[in-house]
Amino acid sequence: MDSLLCNLRELKFAAGDDAPPMSFTGYGAVFGNMDAGGDVVEPGAFSKFLADVKSGSQDWPAMLSQHGGFMSSAEDMTPIGVWTDLAEDGHGLKVSGQLADTPRGREMYTLMKMTPRPAVDGMSIGYITKEWEPRSKPEDPKRRLKRVDLVEISMVTRPMNRKARATSVKAEMLTERDFERLLTRDAGLSRSDALVVINQGFKSLIAMRDAGSPELAELFAAVKGREASIPR
Repeated sequence: MDSLLCNLRELKFAAGDDAPPMSFTGYGAVFGNMDAGGDVVEPGAFSKFLADVKSGSQDWPAMLSQHGGFMSSAEDMTPIGVWTDLAEDGHGLKVSGQLADTPRGREMYTLMKMTPRPAVDGMSIGYITKEWEPRSKPEDPKRRLKRVDLVEISMVTRPMNRKARATSVKAEMLTERDFERLLTRDAGLSRSDALVVINQGFKSLIAMRDAGSPELAELFAAVKGREASIPR
């Protein structure tokens, strides 16, 4: 490998209803943006590699965590998911990925979803430099990368470029415990009322409100108030 740089770019996580759970999209590289190592990726740098991937003459890059770790154990080098789409646009290298339903894939998903901030929200590319242009003036980038072949794209903790961060993630189906926690913590229901809703459905919620449950009366009033504040 001619070059392996931890170049965080831009990442956005899939949140649409059509997106599979634990999937995300984003930018593995942004054109014209100098990283902390002094490199700039030029538009078109990935075009030949992407064409070769689609023709089957090149392998897809691996999805790793932290570039596979520094000790490169078998576990470290085991992929945490797969890349499902790679394409260049006017902004950079747009990627779509799917985390694996494995302990390490689920761990990464959990880290991405943490609040008040994600524990991991960066991407980094590992690549072989095929064509590059060195700097001609001290103020120029160290290298302008003209053509590169991707080896892997990693989820990373410490990016070299701090501009790009994760924004959303496609959630898995809620478990019963998740739903109970949502109703008690966020909706303000008691645990007994939450269990009634879980076990008997939304109609039971209406019946409980009509029967005079003070918690539910407050909840419905809050919902009505928020609805009234929405511009029409």
